[in-house]
Amino acid sequence: MSAAAGTDIAALLLRLAVGGTMIAHGWNHAFGGGGIGGTARWFESIHVRPGRLNALVATATELGAGLLLVLGLLTPLAAAAVVGTMLVALMTNHLRNGFFIFRPGEGYEYVLMITVASCALGALGAGSWSVDHHADTHVDGWAGLALTAGIGVAAGVMTLAAFWRPEPHEG
Repeated sequence: MSAAAGTDIAALLLRLAVGGTMIAHGWNHAFGGGGIGGTARWFESIHVRPGRLNALVATATELGAGLLLVLGLLTPLAAAAVVGTMLVALMTNHLRNGFFIFRPGEGYEYVLMITVASCALGALGAGSWSVDHHADTHVDGWAGLALTAGIGVAAGVMTLAAFWRPEPHEG
């Protein structure tokens, strides 16, 4: 097997895993449990306000970015959307709970792995089995990583600055 074939396989597997996970997560926000209303209440409980607006935007982002990743379309931008979403999840909920996901409140190992896999996709590119490749719009290497990480971190930081209002710690 050539190195290029291995890269294409790796890109496809990462796109399907991360994209499929994001679609499932967004679908659950929209239709699982309490639906958008329940997701909005949860966002309010972790001080991300207004909860309904953020529930709608997060759900649309997860569904849209997931679908784009599965298709291999606008891959660095789709991966950036995942990075931004995971940064917000990390800061608002998971970081304070330690590393392991099985800890009370869920630690950050899951969001860290999704973030790193998304950055890897930015660097790897969508591969030959993608819309990006067939449209000759693929970006990879350092440029893909810079787009993914840079836009993702910027979007996450802007979202946190605009909507996260944690309660001040008394000390």
